[in-house]
Amino acid sequence: MPINVAVIGVGAFGRNHARVYQQLQQTGSVRLVGVVDADMARADAVAGEFGCAAFGSVEQMLTTRSEVQAASVAVPTVLHLEVARALMEAGVDVLIEKPVAATLGEADELIRLAAQHRRVAQVGHLERFNPAVRATLPLIKRPMFFEVHRLSVFSPRALDVDVVLDLMIHDLDIVLTFVKSRVKEIRAVGLPILSGKVDIANVRIEFESGCVANFTASRVSTERVRKLRFFQAGQYISIDYGRQDVLVFSVGGASDGAHPNVAKDATLGWGTPSASTPSAPSANLQISMAKPAITAEEPLLAEIEAFLRAVRERSRPVVSLEDGRSALELGLAILAEIGRHAGRIGLG
Repeated sequence: MPINVAVIGVGAFGRNHARVYQQLQQTGSVRLVGVVDADMARADAVAGEFGCAAFGSVEQMLTTRSEVQAASVAVPTVLHLEVARALMEAGVDVLIEKPVAATLGEADELIRLAAQHRRVAQVGHLERFNPAVRATLPLIKRPMFFEVHRLSVFSPRALDVDVVLDLMIHDLDIVLTFVKSRVKEIRAVGLPILSGKVDIANVRIEFESGCVANFTASRVSTERVRKLRFFQAGQYISIDYGRQDVLVFSVGGASDGAHPNVAKDATLGWGTPSASTPSAPSANLQISMAKPAITAEEPLLAEIEAFLRAVRERSRPVVSLEDGRSALELGLAILAEIGRHAGRIGLG
C-alpha cells in the first residue's frame, strides 16, 4: 500500500520535496495527498504542478485529509516545533528540514513528542545521503584533521538563520558523524555582510580525540564550493559534495584492505633518497591514489526514500532527532563564540 504524504511549506526547498514525492508516486510507493503553505497562491501553484490538493494551514489539511501518514516539514526554522507538534499529535510521521529547531529546548520538545506519540522523526541533513559521503564511511579509521569549505552565492532564501545554521550545519553533522568524539574547544569568527545575521564564518574545533577541524562557510561568495578534506594516519581523503566524488591518497600500505570497492587508479613513487638526505622518506615510498566506486544519486531522493523506509518499517531513521540536536548544539555554540569574539574586538 502506498504511504500518503504531504509537504508543509513549499518554498524553494519544499517544492523539491513535493517533486520527489510526485516522482516516487510513479512507483506506487507513495501518494502525494497535498501541500500546505501560508501563501495560498504558492500552494495552489505547486499543487497544480504536482497534481495534489492545496491547503493554507496544517489544521485545514488534517481536517479534510485525515489519511495523511507522513509529511516533510520545510517551513522556516522558527515554525518547526509548532508544525511538527501538530502533525505528530495527529499521528503523522515527520521529516524535518535542518536545522531541526531554533533552540535546544525546542529540539528537546520534538524528541519528547516523537517518543510520546511513537512517531518516526527524521532530520533533513542532506549530505548524509550524498553518495560521496556514503562511500567514505567504510574508509573512516581515526581522522585527525579536517579542512571544510562550503561557499555559496547570496540568495534571500533561509535568511531567518545565520550561515552557521543554514550552510555550515551540513558539515558539522558530517564531521560529528566521522569523528565520534566530544568537542573540547571552539574558536570562531563571523560577520554580517548582506543580511542582519552572520553571512560568513570561520571556525576551528578541537575534539577530545585530538582531532582538529577547520570550517569556512559563506553565503556571499562569487562561486559555489562544497568540499571536505581530511587526514588520518597515512591517508588523505578528499570529498567533493557537488561532484559526488571521492579521492583517496594513501602512503605505502595504508590503504590495504581499506574497502573492497576502492579501485587503485595510480601509484606515485617518491624514488630513492640520496645518502646526503638522511631525513628523506624511506626508499621507494609509494603514494597510491584510489577512487571508491560511487553510483550517482540525488541526495534528496535518497533521503526521502530512507524516511519512507523508516516509516514503513517503524525503524529508527538514518538521521535521528538526537543527531539533529547534536548538530544544532554545536552550531549554537559556534554562534555564541562568534558573538564573544565580536564583543572582544568591539564589533558589538
